[in-house]
Parts: sequence; C-alpha cells; structure tokens
Amino acid sequence: MTGGAGFVGANVSVALAERHPDWRIVALDSLRRRGSELNLSRLRAAGVVFEHGDVREPGDLDAVGAIDAVVECSAEPSTLAGTAGSPDFVVRTNLMGAYHCLELARRNRAAFVFLSTSRVYPIAPLTALRLAETDTRFELDEGQELPGASPEGISELFPLDGARTLYGATKLAAELLVTEYAHAYGLSAVVDRCGVLAGPWQMGQVEQGVFTYWLLAHYFGRPLRYLGFGGAGKQVRDLLHVDDLVGLLEDQVVNADGWSGHTFNVGGGRACSLSLLELTDLCRELTGREVAVEPAPAEPRAGDVPVYLSDCRRLYRHSAWRPMRDAREILSDVLGWVRENEQAVRGALAFD
Repeated sequence: MTGGAGFVGANVSVALAERHPDWRIVALDSLRRRGSELNLSRLRAAGVVFEHGDVREPGDLDAVGAIDAVVECSAEPSTLAGTAGSPDFVVRTNLMGAYHCLELARRNRAAFVFLSTSRVYPIAPLTALRLAETDTRFELDEGQELPGASPEGISELFPLDGARTLYGATKLAAELLVTEYAHAYGLSAVVDRCGVLAGPWQMGQVEQGVFTYWLLAHYFGRPLRYLGFGGAGKQVRDLLHVDDLVGLLEDQVVNADGWSGHTFNVGGGRACSLSLLELTDLCRELTGREVAVEPAPAEPRAGDVPVYLSDCRRLYRHSAWRPMRDAREILSDVLGWVRENEQAVRGALAFD
C-alpha cells in the first residue's frame, strides 16, 4: 500500500488487515503530509508493517520485498499543486512515483490497483455544461451536448481534451502508463477515478477533502468562504465514505483478473452529494455550532468547477459494489472521530 499512512492508505490497510489476518500488508509512506504520523499507531495495532519510504525513490520500494499486489494510493492530492511555484514535486510524485510502483509490480508479477481522480476531466468542458439552479444548488441539466454528461453526472465517456490542473494531468498521464504496462507486460491492472472521499482520519483542507474541512471548521470555530460561482455556495460535489471504498479495493485485489483492463468512476454519485450551502446547514445541525461563512463572488480558484458528480453506472454494470453510506452518515462518522481525538486533530490541522 503506497501512501500507506495517508487518509485512504491507512484506512484501507487497517481494514484489510482486520479482514485478512493471514495477509502481510505493508504500508509505505514518506510522512510528508501533516497528520499522517497519527496513523502509525493504528497501523501497528492492526499488524500492518510500516515502511518509511518515498515513491520517488525506487530503492525505497525495493525494500518492501516480494509482493502479490500493489494498491497505489500515494499522491500529491492538492488541486493547487505546482500553481504557485515549481511543478517538480507533483510531477515526480504522481507520475514518476506511479512509474516506480508499476516497475515494482512488473518485477513481482503483482496485481496493480491505481487510485486516480475525477480531476482527470478537463476544466473548460466541465464549466461549460448547462446548469439548472435551485434554491440550494446547481444541477446538471438535461440534454447536455457533450458525451458522458447527464443529470446523473460525468461518466468515463466525457471528453479528455483540455487543461485539468497539474494534479489531474499527472494522474491522467499515470493512467496511460498503467494501461501500457497492462498491455505490454500482462499486468492485471485497474484504474479507479475517485470523486471526493471522506471519513475519519482525514485532515481535510480547502483544496482537498473539502467535506471534512468544512466540518472541522464548524467544530473548531474557523471562518469559511464561498468562493466563485456567485458566492452563494451552490457548487456541488459527490462524496464517498472511505470504508465503502475498502470493499471495492478488496475485491479488486482478490479478483484482480476480473477487474484488469478497466477504468471506472468511483464516487457517491448524485444520491450522495451536497452543495457547499447544503453542507453548511448539515454541519451546523450536526455540530450545533455556527460559523461565519463569507460570500465571495469573485472568480473561482484555478481548477474549480461548479458541479462534479460521479456517474458510476459503468462500475455498477461490472460489479455488485455500491456505496452504502449517505452524506449525513459520513459526516456524523467524521464528527464522532473528531470528538474522540480532539487534541490530536487540533494539533495536526493547518487551516488557511
């Protein structure tokens, strides 16, 4: 498990260790991201082997030893990565890191599960989609001109031409490498384009993990802003509990050949989605606290879009897997974790 002390990697490692006590699970992580150190005791308690290493360094991956599967969860996940300075870290981590992980899988003839992102879809076409506006959110209208866009969301058929942030570009480039390795070397490999993930142990930030970030701001009394798109907070994202993702990844490891060669959108879909305005109301209800949310009808941040919903119908046709938790359950679970670990969470947070 690369990125094994991060939010996704640690949760998946711990869950798989509990479900498969006979497996040797190795979590490799550089501990660069603030808060990842909090997961080390959880990994140890679950019997997961932790390796302090960096996917940018092939030798660190070699130190893991013989393996049967690679779940590639490592990434620089910020949508703003590289925009204010050098792109070196995001390119070397997301693209070269994926290459090093593929080489590890090739040498070991291991199955490969790649966690990609909905950010591979380009910004300009997403912002040009026809929208309907309700009292609390934007909706994708009927009769979209572009393929792969409908009120259900964005499917894998959506056009990929155009800019998409450096983060999205490096993940898309890595996807292409995964496809080529599967073809050239016969690797069993699958790509999961994840929407927004949420759940306990996520150190949410404004540019990544927005649902957890919003709840944390309410809990700790930090101010918030609605950025762009009229400043009313009507932009929409879907969300998926990390524990729901675990079941999918488990099946993709156990039944690797049945998943190989496929790329899937993975998310909560329209049924599990919130606008920022709706999210604010839910956070106020759950925490019993109200914070100032400033309208800021300025231009949106680079790379932002008014609506993204994961259309997962291709995945649903392939598998019986379905998300099990709704938005209220997800945020309630996060809130319970924050209350139980308030001091540690407060110390790890880096609010803007």
